[in-house]
Amino acid sequence: MDRLTRITRTVLVLLSKGLTMSLTSHTVHLTTRGADGASAWYRKAFGAEELTRLVVPDGRLIHVRIRIGTLTVMLADEFPELTSFGPQHFGGTYGAVYLHTDDVDAVWQRAVDAGATVVRPLGDTFWGEREGQLLDPFGHRWGLTQRLRDVPLADFQELTAQAFSDIGGH
Repeated sequence: MDRLTRITRTVLVLLSKGLTMSLTSHTVHLTTRGADGASAWYRKAFGAEELTRLVVPDGRLIHVRIRIGTLTVMLADEFPELTSFGPQHFGGTYGAVYLHTDDVDAVWQRAVDAGATVVRPLGDTFWGEREGQLLDPFGHRWGLTQRLRDVPLADFQELTAQAFSDIGGH
């Protein structure tokens, strides 16, 4: 029996024994080098709650479900034999997970104190939010934001053009 078949059977057996794996409509799946450390870091930096943990026989984590506010995140170790790699394998990440909060400055400081690297400093934006981006120690980018004011949709195009007027591309 190959490794993928064994992993699939293990998960199915656990599910048949009553382990629930309910997910929300906005579940994010992040593969990383060191899912155990990532879970601990997200608990420390973002106040995450760990809900589920499944370990395969070689000790790697195939599934760690955490909750950050209302966001469900599934973490897994890298599984090269399943072509599942984290951002460090590729030399970086191509997207960001955004967390919206009522006190972005406090969440920001907590993440920085836990070891996050600042990608874009926290600041007030033309679209009415206080926003910044961080890189966690596992290579994933996180945007943290707080709504400051409503900006009418009709104003967005003009504000966007003004904000990016010094960027070429034509």
